Amino acid sequence: MAGELPFDKDSGNENTLQSIRYSRGRLQLLDQRKLPHESVYIDIHDSTAGWHAIQDMVVRGAPAIAISAALSLAVEVINLGSVDWKVDDAIAFLQKRLEYLVSSRPTAVNLSDAAKKLDDVVLKASTQASSPESIFQVYIEAAEKMLIDDVNSNKAIGLHGAKFILHQTNKSHNLNVLTHCNTGSLATAGYGTALGVIRALHSEGLLETAFCTETRPFNQGSRLTAYELVHDHIPAVLIADSAAAALQKSGRVDAIVVGADRIAANGDTANKIGTYNLALSAFHHHIPFYIAAPLTSVDLSISTGEQIIIEERSPKELTHALGGQGQQVAPSGISVWNPAFDITPANLISAIITEKGIITKKDQSSVFDIKGFIENVS
Repeated sequence: MAGELPFDKDSGNENTLQSIRYSRGRLQLLDQRKLPHESVYIDIHDSTAGWHAIQDMVVRGAPAIAISAALSLAVEVINLGSVDWKVDDAIAFLQKRLEYLVSSRPTAVNLSDAAKKLDDVVLKASTQASSPESIFQVYIEAAEKMLIDDVNSNKAIGLHGAKFILHQTNKSHNLNVLTHCNTGSLATAGYGTALGVIRALHSEGLLETAFCTETRPFNQGSRLTAYELVHDHIPAVLIADSAAAALQKSGRVDAIVVGADRIAANGDTANKIGTYNLALSAFHHHIPFYIAAPLTSVDLSISTGEQIIIEERSPKELTHALGGQGQQVAPSGISVWNPAFDITPANLISAIITEKGIITKKDQSSVFDIKGFIENVS
């Protein structure tokens, strides 16, 4: 399995952006807080280091968070070596560490979904396991498979999205697409979701310009998305978040495509703060607004976005420059409300692009039948 991993750091292409570098027994995460000026990788030796890397936004993006968490625990159990435990002890250890990792970022459903799937794999294997090492081996291989599957899933999202957007517009080329936050190689195991759609359009010669927002308060658009677009030689323009409505009014946007941290059963979507603003403006200007995300971002246990927990970030990310790392720019004593995400209602979303195809609404419905879609493609 280790030799097949797409981002084994010894065999990877140095020109490929990698947020996650993994070879069996070693995990490195690109410190995205330092981009675009420095490319620094941090060694992650265990799940505690993985938890802090996720919480402190060394790594971010729902798919990348889930994979980083899974692999941090894989590295930990590899480095444990031989242990004098019973099989039940090994299972309890994995379950406890997975539960701990999920607490690092509560909004992104991919993390809890990955933990549940890994837990299910371990429990299924426990009936035939002869030693704690055999349980650990099952876990390691399952975590590594998630890394491989994410790349394949993202490429499928890109192809489905590019084809669908082209079909829905009246233009055969020279498409102008607006995106928000960062949903590319830096937010996933590779290629990206919403940015993967833009990559696919560009590779087919259909894209004229990719517009990206700066994305307050942590500037993940200006620091990360712009960095990826320049790196891949994709024609791009950076705009302030507050300029997005004016850009749409100017007629220079054919479609908007963004990612998702969690999608409710009806299609309500949690994504980086500012997404709702874009969707409202798009609705007003009759511009199609698409969500691009893997089906792991869907949470069928919640019926609407009202049930999604919205994480709030440190006030310093607004009161200090450089996302809280620089000089204070706001006066002392000012109160701050700094939600990391907002909820875009399903009625503002034109379609949801997934690795299994496009989820659309039936007739004049304002919501999506996501459960029915998943049952049909399963």
